[in-house]
Amino acid sequence: MTISEARKEISEAIIGIYDRDEANNIAEIALEHVSGLARSDRILRQDNNLSPDERKLLSQVVYRLRQHEPIQYITNEAWFAGMKLYVDKNVLIPRPETEELVDWVIRDVKRETTNVKKIVDVGTGSGCIAIALKKGLPNAEVWGCDVNDETLNIARMNADTFHAAIDFVTLNFLDREQRRQLPHVDIIVSNPPYVPERDKEEMKKNVVEFEPATALFVPDNDATIFYQAIANFGKEKLNKPGSIYVEIHESLGRNVIGLFQSQGYEPIELKKDLQGKDRMVKAILQD
Repeated sequence: MTISEARKEISEAIIGIYDRDEANNIAEIALEHVSGLARSDRILRQDNNLSPDERKLLSQVVYRLRQHEPIQYITNEAWFAGMKLYVDKNVLIPRPETEELVDWVIRDVKRETTNVKKIVDVGTGSGCIAIALKKGLPNAEVWGCDVNDETLNIARMNADTFHAAIDFVTLNFLDREQRRQLPHVDIIVSNPPYVPERDKEEMKKNVVEFEPATALFVPDNDATIFYQAIANFGKEKLNKPGSIYVEIHESLGRNVIGLFQSQGYEPIELKKDLQGKDRMVKAILQD
């Protein structure tokens, strides 16, 4: 089997699970994983035959893709803010929308007279937000927290890869006593769980069956539970004036704004993502 034939086999195997453009993109990622060749080299060598070991690996990859497993978990790689991060089933796969949240923070801080800030990333997962912030704001002191050690071990691994000095703490952020372990900060950033349980039925299997549910879903009757905890934490630990930046479900904009307003945050800004959906909220706690 040639590289060209392998590309077609992968793509055709997952049409129906993904649309054609996404299937073709996944096929290229899978081929790089199987062959070890960059895309330009694969084009030049598209008539080369795969080795027996490569054909065996190809069969395994295709099987896993047909089970709806995300390609990022198969390759253990995901790109975020120009960084190739390690990911597995213990962490959420980073999304482009979250890069927009990071960019917002970095732009705002750089507009100020000093970028020496103390920042905490709540629910750090793979560490993508914390690491990108540390790279973009090298003078900042960055903290990250998450609920279990398996997740934070991945965040630490990624931080080490990019030589990012970040303090990671294992804690349940919903527990007020546990989050007291965190320091006073100038900025709180979070992409918390925010998808209502009712949305599961409409979501793709590659998300629902493989990505960690604790990083995705919240109860239908308490969808803003993490934003309430973040607002409470800000009242206790934000240096004033301090800022909160959070990613939100597109349907929760008014709810999250109302929640922060009720806690005395002002001004509050709702921002759309590049797809035109309500996706981010910034709330400031004044002196």
